[in-house]
Amino acid sequence: MFATMLFAISIVALAQFGLYYWRAVLAGVAAQPVSDRVLSAARVENGRVAPEHFETLAGLHDLTPDLFPNRGGLGLVRLYYRVVQSLDAVAGARIPAVAAWSLSERVICARYAAVQVDRRLQANLQLAASLRSC
Repeated sequence: MFATMLFAISIVALAQFGLYYWRAVLAGVAAQPVSDRVLSAARVENGRVAPEHFETLAGLHDLTPDLFPNRGGLGLVRLYYRVVQSLDAVAGARIPAVAAWSLSERVICARYAAVQVDRRLQANLQLAASLRSC
């Protein structure tokens, strides 16, 4: 009985650590600068990425060729965005703190998508430049 309880607590703690680590990586990538090319392609005005830009940026991400197929895509970020968006729809109107939290999380998801699109475009431009120099 004690061993089972200890195992369950360990699994929960490990899952919590994994979630916090993934969220920290997401926020770290989202904090990186985004080029004006990506912002103009997504029709982002004033350089401020908003939650409603996420779908546009995710669509741009799908359109850009991936030179490194073993890198992760936006699958988990899309899921996280939809979960946060659903929580906002359910509780955001009644609880202002949830609305503010969900807004900031959705902005992080949109910025993450913008950075990923920018990374792909940069890799593609570098490959094109290296092919031209041969």
